[in-house]
Parts: sequence; C-alpha cells; structure tokens
Amino acid sequence: MKYISFFIVIYLIIPCAILAQPSVIGKWKTIDDETGKAKSVVELYESDGELFGKIVKLYREQGEDPDPICDKCPVDDSRYNTKVIGMVIIKNMKKSGDEYEGGTVLKPDEGKIYKCKIWLDKGNLQVRGYWGMFYRTQSWVKYQ
Repeated sequence: MKYISFFIVIYLIIPCAILAQPSVIGKWKTIDDETGKAKSVVELYESDGELFGKIVKLYREQGEDPDPICDKCPVDDSRYNTKVIGMVIIKNMKKSGDEYEGGTVLKPDEGKIYKCKIWLDKGNLQVRGYWGMFYRTQSWVKYQ
C-alpha cells in the first residue's frame, strides 16, 4: 500500500512540475537598455502557433503624447500612422527549443523593424533585435 501511495504522489507531482515551467506568455515591462527606464508594457500571446506582442501601456514623460502615432513606421507597413497603444510590435515568432525566433520586432519610436529572438533568463525576458550582423538585447521584467 505504501508503494501505491508513493506512485500516486509521483504521478501527481511530475505533471505539476512540468506545468510550472516559466512561460513568455503574459505582460512584460520593457526596459530601455540605454537609460534603464521603463518604456512600455507589452503583452505576449500565441496565435496559430506563433508568438505575438502588443503594446498595452506606455510610460511617458510629462508633456509627451500619452498615445502617439507611429509616424516613423515604414510607409508600406500597416502600422504606419496608427496609435502605438494596441499596436502589435512583435510578429510571427516561432518556438525553437527554449527560444522564439524567426519573427520581427518593431521599435515604434524609431520606425525600424528588426529580426528578433526571445528567451527567458533568470525570470527576465531577453529580447534581441538583429540588424544584419549587429544586435541589441533588452531585458524585460514581468509586469504585475
């Protein structure tokens, strides 16, 4: 009887441990890698097996437009001249092991679109944008 109880406990614990693995899905506070200041909150979600991210909140300085338009976005992009809050800035990321890659990230204040890679490191989300062989990585923190 002791062995049966032991196996029942093991069968209950293992699935819980698997389900408890951290996920990139959810809301993340973006931190500017140059200034260290919070810039926005991005909600990551899956759709048709791919990862997307949209801006749900902006941190703005006094006097700045609380919800600017993306007038620097490429003219041929559907996000050109649209409001930044609600804008999908991360598109078409595909899971590859513990990372997501193969998609793009838009930096609305610059209007530039970069190839992208995303992964978790010590509870923070690492978002790397590539432009040719050059890249920059931002560390985003979970938003409460």
